Amino acid sequence: MENMELMKPDTKSRILLDEIDTSAIPPMEEPQRQYYYMAKCREIIKERELEYGRHLNANVTTFGCQMNAKDSEKLRGILEEIGYQQTESEEADLVLYNTCTVRENANLKVYGHLGLLSNLKKKNPNMIIGLCGCMMQEPDVVEKLRKSYRFVNLVFGTHNIYKFAELLYEVLERQQRAEQMQQSPAKTDMVIDIWKDTDQIVEDLPADRTYSFKCGVNIMYGCNNFCTYCIVPYVRGRERSRRPEDILCEVERLARDGVKEVMLLGQNVNSYGKTLRKQFSSDDSAQNTASAGTEEPVSFAELLQMVERVPGIERIRFMTSHPKDLSDELIDVMKHSKKICNHLHLPLQSGSSRILKKMNRRYTKEQYLELAAKLRREIPDLSITTDIIVGFPGETEEDFQETLDVVRQVRYDSAFTFIYSKRTGTPAAAMEDQVPEDVVKDRFNRLLALVQTISQEMAMKVEGQTLPVLVESINDHDDTLVTGRLSNNLLVHFPGAQELIGQIVNVHLTECKGFYYMGEMAS
Repeated sequence: MENMELMKPDTKSRILLDEIDTSAIPPMEEPQRQYYYMAKCREIIKERELEYGRHLNANVTTFGCQMNAKDSEKLRGILEEIGYQQTESEEADLVLYNTCTVRENANLKVYGHLGLLSNLKKKNPNMIIGLCGCMMQEPDVVEKLRKSYRFVNLVFGTHNIYKFAELLYEVLERQQRAEQMQQSPAKTDMVIDIWKDTDQIVEDLPADRTYSFKCGVNIMYGCNNFCTYCIVPYVRGRERSRRPEDILCEVERLARDGVKEVMLLGQNVNSYGKTLRKQFSSDDSAQNTASAGTEEPVSFAELLQMVERVPGIERIRFMTSHPKDLSDELIDVMKHSKKICNHLHLPLQSGSSRILKKMNRRYTKEQYLELAAKLRREIPDLSITTDIIVGFPGETEEDFQETLDVVRQVRYDSAFTFIYSKRTGTPAAAMEDQVPEDVVKDRFNRLLALVQTISQEMAMKVEGQTLPVLVESINDHDDTLVTGRLSNNLLVHFPGAQELIGQIVNVHLTECKGFYYMGEMAS
């Protein structure tokens, strides 16, 4: 079971599962232990297929960010290995919600979905309902599930996603025991496995990738920043970086599998490597990852250079960057790179130094503006996008005007704007001077109008140019068009067919529509 190169379920991985002795004692090493439990689960699923006279299907629904989306690829991959077929319908044999908890209404949405599943489970007692992800790291949520949603079978958190096969086997085994005792499988006890934190990273699990030509790659987990409005450090744990050689091995496998674009993922990618010791000498190539073993940490900029050397990878993206950790070294690497996309997401959150201090962002308005000016100066055609929160506790009109001033000076290519949402469990939720709702909505509308005006002006700059586009899909509204993405992250729609998907082609941008372009493929 060693040296497994498994990124997407295939014939090779199925043969490996068939070779596992499921009568033996489960191995203690990871991920070998999880492959053992995948094989055990598959035996039970095969029995149910014979009983039902059909394949079993599974639905994995993802709430939240790119990190959750990446986790869901692993969850789907494990389910496919076990024998489930994917379905978009929640009338499935297994439904798994990968939850988000960044805002209170995200929790309410999950509870609403669970109410619908309750009726479905009455029709299908063997239906398995599972919840995982950030929301499950909150003790009050787990207690509410235990008391009010007892029909749920499985609950686990963010730190032990890799244990899904092992936990699912426990659910299946409990259902089998209930049937043997002539009890309803719907009455089995809930399996709950929540870890408060971990320093363990387990990769090399199957993954059902959303796209064949682009893929996210986790480079680190957790967050140490503790912004006062954010729940992430409490549910994702403290920062821990993957070893660079493990990241490179994954990127190399993806490249061999036809992936052209990778997005390096982390809550704060700029602090990558602080929990590691350097494992590469300065002249290591991506193909020769033997360690010289120095005692210095590997920086994010160095990691980007390593990934750039991987043959077959043509585009590199990353998110999210924290302004306080964005180094001159990283700017220089981006400036001279031929593969790093011309886009940087640099969250502002507020333009007021006073509010930034209350947010625990650890930079001032002036420092942010200096950084943005340096980026514009060093990389003139860089697309800069951001996040902005309106109505943080104590925000005055003067503070809000400071935010508008930063937007005017930086001239963002686009911005994700949010009305502050009080998040139970964060320091900001207990702060006084919560801003009245009508005031917040007025400020939000003013900010949105300014952001949209500037974004349209910025997008106009490349109208008429011919630029490379990664084709991602057939257009949602017109099947004679394909949709692709520029290096600056904006979408382009142009005439094309299915065979272009996954290719990088040159497209003449004939018309800017504000937030996307219409174009024609260059000859």
